[in-house]
Amino acid sequence: MSNKTITLQAEDGLHVRPAAEFVKMAKGFESDIKVSVAGKSANAKSLFKLQLLELVKGANVLIEAVGSDEQNAVETLSDFLVSLK
Repeated sequence: MSNKTITLQAEDGLHVRPAAEFVKMAKGFESDIKVSVAGKSANAKSLFKLQLLELVKGANVLIEAVGSDEQNAVETLSDFLVSLK
């Protein structure tokens, strides 16, 4: 298992448009990927489930992946979240 925690800095948090891009990126990996915030977690490959999380500015987001490309998945997805403005 590979994981990383980042703090969302985007003013609008992870709203629908970047969340859809995040899900599309996550679906490109074979690993099972989970996103957790404030004790709640969701499958990173489900836009609907991600939208149920409180992905707002300042939230500490844990990305966990298990599978053949887990390290790359965690790094790519966390870099994407950090890059949001």
